[in-house]
Amino acid sequence: MSKPIVTFGEIMGRLAAPGNLRLRQTRGLEVTYAGAEASVAASICNFGGKARYVTALPKHALAEATMDSVRAMGIDTTHVLRTDEGRLGLYFLETGANQRPSNVIYDRADSAVAITPADRYDWDAVFDDAQWLHLSGITPALSRNAAHATLVAAQKAKAAGCSVSIDLNFRGKLWKWDSSRSTRQLARETMQTILPSIDVVIANEEDCHDVLGIRAGNTHVHSGKLDTSRYPEVARQVVTQFPNVSKVAITLRESLSASHNNWGAMLYDAASDQPAFAPLDSDGNYRAYEIKNIVDRVGGGDAFAGGLLFALTTPELSDSQMAVNYAVAASCLKHSIQGDFNYSTRSEVEALMGGSASGRVVR
Repeated sequence: MSKPIVTFGEIMGRLAAPGNLRLRQTRGLEVTYAGAEASVAASICNFGGKARYVTALPKHALAEATMDSVRAMGIDTTHVLRTDEGRLGLYFLETGANQRPSNVIYDRADSAVAITPADRYDWDAVFDDAQWLHLSGITPALSRNAAHATLVAAQKAKAAGCSVSIDLNFRGKLWKWDSSRSTRQLARETMQTILPSIDVVIANEEDCHDVLGIRAGNTHVHSGKLDTSRYPEVARQVVTQFPNVSKVAITLRESLSASHNNWGAMLYDAASDQPAFAPLDSDGNYRAYEIKNIVDRVGGGDAFAGGLLFALTTPELSDSQMAVNYAVAASCLKHSIQGDFNYSTRSEVEALMGGSASGRVVR
């Protein structure tokens, strides 16, 4: 029986304008519940793994609805902390199209996770029988309390013998809790304290630059073209800064428009000093998935993280090349699914890995 992967972070109400309407156009918002770490846990459970989610939520009906949405995915919510203080965080989404980008408005101040101190969570019980902890850079961006809780979670997980991963996930609209520092400066200083407890770093090029000050040569993500030959060196610089890191995964998104992206990733293994790229063509060369009609790209990175953690903890998928193949295919499929959670199954992911990309009806 596999041991659970623990994720810790905030789950929110997602209020989205229908279709491609702008927020100022609509008079009715579609409500679902999501957060980066909950989305990772959902992917793991959909693939057949075990996940345990830790967060803090207020005691009211909307919080119960968030719990229902997480439990419905098969996620263990035993260690979700219910509090008398704080509120349910929200985010508002309008989905872009063509040359108009998607836009997110956060409403997360004084949420339960943001105000709950680290010592309120029973970390010893959380990590009892667990094998892994996954975090994101979004949680420490919320508040000083949330940053400290993220640090304590990582340290407690390592003490319990768990592997620890983090998706850097820089969010420039957050990181406001210390007005004496810029958002990037605050992110860099905070993450410098957390990363010494991390085994696997997940990021994109912007994250590496914003959080760690590392850039992939002259590559510019907004141009729609990436120089993939630069990324192994980016990963090596991460490991040089933090020698405890054993693997670095970098997602490779070429944004041609809001509706058309090319998608792939690299997984660098520090022990062998070798990168593995995915997807590969029949000659073994990197060739990104071309996603021409994106349904919903929010949660695509979390789907990658969920796929990667599931693969790394599944013996037959744990080889670096196989793991990154799986993670990229999983996140590619997520772009076809409305909402933050990836409802793709392991068999669907493996079919895409095997070349089944036509979208023909399965009868």
